[in-house]
Amino acid sequence: MRAAAMHGCFVTGTDTEVGKTRVSAALLHWLGERGVRCAGYKPVAAGIETIDGEDVNEDVRALRDASSVVMTDAEVGPCQFEAACAPHIAAALEGRTIERAVLLQGARTLAARAEYLIVEGVGGFCVPLGADFDSADFAVDLQLPVVLVVGLRLGCINHALLSAEAICARGLRLAGWIANTVDTGMPHRDANLATLRDELGGRHQAPCLGVVPRMSSPDPAAVAACFDDAALRALFGLA
Repeated sequence: MRAAAMHGCFVTGTDTEVGKTRVSAALLHWLGERGVRCAGYKPVAAGIETIDGEDVNEDVRALRDASSVVMTDAEVGPCQFEAACAPHIAAALEGRTIERAVLLQGARTLAARAEYLIVEGVGGFCVPLGADFDSADFAVDLQLPVVLVVGLRLGCINHALLSAEAICARGLRLAGWIANTVDTGMPHRDANLATLRDELGGRHQAPCLGVVPRMSSPDPAAVAACFDDAALRALFGLA
């Protein structure tokens, strides 16, 4: 029997450290504020630190805290590694392998408990996870619409357009993109945003779902306030 279709989105980025977790947590907050049962999922996470005597991956904990479904860290992030590096390298350092079937089963288990699943990828869109699959393959397994986080800094137009082409080449729908300010001194920021709107909208019919400025306290509520409410309602099919 074919598994039931999941609802939600897959959040990827133009690169690492562009704000995927911040955006994913804010999407969870936005859904939760509208009474939706939602769960965050970070299938592969690299980088563990000890906080108050507990080993924690900050991304996993952020998604867990922003979800309206109660979960453990292990449910949110079933595959966590100590070293903060490329996941296949982190796995090799620990003598472990990343099992595709395990990641997919984790997503299906959470999807059965939530109305919407927000899945955060790792790094950019195409990151090796094992000898025979990468993060793009996993996105195809999920068959969720994709939200691209564009880190606003020099070079972001090229990174965004290449990422969009890679997403569409896998047969996935680029449902929209969110700009996150990485470099506050970025020259010609507004002109870059206008180009991104024109190119991603014209080539891929992907609307801008929000523009997030640099914040001193980027909590989920503050980031969610930067989103386009009507565009997100259309994405998630909410009246």
